[in-house]
Amino acid sequence: MPFWFSYVILYAKSVLCSVRGRGEDIFMKMVNMTVETKKSVVKPILKEHAIDLSVAVVAGLIVSLAYFFFQNSNDFAPGGVGGLATITYHIANLKGVPWAYFMLAFNLPIFVLVTIFVNRKLGAYLIIYMLVQSFGTMLWEAIGCTPYCETAYGEDFEIVFTCILTGVISGAGFSIMLRHFGASGGTYAISALLKRADPGLNIAYVSFLLDSSVVAVAFFVYGMKITPTVCTLINLFVANVVVDNLLSGMKVGYKFEIITEEPEELSAELIEKLHHGVTEMRVEGMYSHSKKHMIVCIIRKKQIGEMMKIIRRYPGSFASYSKVNEVFGRFRKK
Repeated sequence: MPFWFSYVILYAKSVLCSVRGRGEDIFMKMVNMTVETKKSVVKPILKEHAIDLSVAVVAGLIVSLAYFFFQNSNDFAPGGVGGLATITYHIANLKGVPWAYFMLAFNLPIFVLVTIFVNRKLGAYLIIYMLVQSFGTMLWEAIGCTPYCETAYGEDFEIVFTCILTGVISGAGFSIMLRHFGASGGTYAISALLKRADPGLNIAYVSFLLDSSVVAVAFFVYGMKITPTVCTLINLFVANVVVDNLLSGMKVGYKFEIITEEPEELSAELIEKLHHGVTEMRVEGMYSHSKKHMIVCIIRKKQIGEMMKIIRRYPGSFASYSKVNEVFGRFRKK
């Protein structure tokens, strides 16, 4: 990429994010940099934006899969702002007007407000995510894909599968956005805007009200039938479970804290048999004021039984353990 084009990008970005002339200062520093320094500055910025863009596009396509193949043709709504858009689409019943237009009409104004008042970068990528998510449903239709519905599958169709699969697939897309950007859609955007106006506001309460309102409205919109309402509830529940589990981390571990008088022997056995490192600390019991040692070791779930056997071989030891949602660094998978 020519450096003059990089100047334009960086200058535009710095002006948008500048306060009291900082953008001009950044641009002048760029002008005075050597070629090597320019490369070291430009490349990381372009790489960061490329990764952010890829994440927004991939997450949007995943969610569009859930909506096109399992939700839109089966008369139930997702949660949040997307659910309100789906319900409006069902009420309007405008032939020839795609569902994507309703999604954009409901979500884009909110994301634009987030871009202006909360976070420019986040708002911009949420807009890209919503565009891909909405028009992705039109893409699957254009290439001839068939949604999973009773009309197409007949006796092989099961309505419960649609809401479960919608929750699983859309939850995976939501978790990608939440993990990378900390936001996944219109519900977050509304909560962020309200939080800016009232910093003491409980965002979880706002999200609950939005999702609950969708469920309540869905009952009346879909002819006061139980099935669409239950499908909406199942979809919300499954999506939240998937998001919680994916955000809690794929490298789940269990942290043991062991109080012992034989730290050297116990540590050596743990390292040899469990193939995990240990950390030893000097501690003091406040009841007896006796000096002891605490060993900390993080292991896999399947190793808990072996850990218990090892600890029992050291009389007088005391241990407790807790779940660790994510383990970073040099953690062996054995």
